[in-house]
Amino acid sequence: MADFIDPQREQFEFFTPLPRDTPINMLNLVRFRAKANYDDGRDITGKEAYRRYGQESSPIFARVGGTIIWRGKPEAVLTGPSDEQWDTGFIARYPHAGAFFEMITDPAYKLAVKHRQAAVQTSRLIRFAELEQSNSFAG
Repeated sequence: MADFIDPQREQFEFFTPLPRDTPINMLNLVRFRAKANYDDGRDITGKEAYRRYGQESSPIFARVGGTIIWRGKPEAVLTGPSDEQWDTGFIARYPHAGAFFEMITDPAYKLAVKHRQAAVQTSRLIRFAELEQSNSFAG
C-alpha cells in the first residue's frame, strides 16, 4: 500500500477552486504507524500521536464550525484492495470549504499537524458535496 499522509500539490490544486460556500463532508480513512515517527525520536505509538493531534486540533476544528458526524472502526474490506486496512474512519463536516481552509491555515493547527504526520502510515481524505436525502442507493 502506498503511503499518503498529506495532500499532494496537484490534488490540493483541484480542491481549491471547488465551491467554498456550501457544506462539505470529508471522509477520513487512517492507518497508524506502529511507532510514531517524530524527528525527536519520542517513543509513542501512532495511535497515541494521533490522539495528541486530536487534542490539539479539536478546539480549532470546533471554532471553524466543524463536527464529526460519523466515526467507526473498519472491520473488513469487502470490495477493494485487501491490503488497504484502516485503523479508523470518520466523516468530518464543515459548514463550508472556507472553514476547512481556515482550519488548516491556523498557526496553532500547523503546530498540531506534526502529531498527525508522525502518527499516520497512510490515509485517504475525500471531499464530498451534500446531495438531497434519499432512501435509494442511486439517489
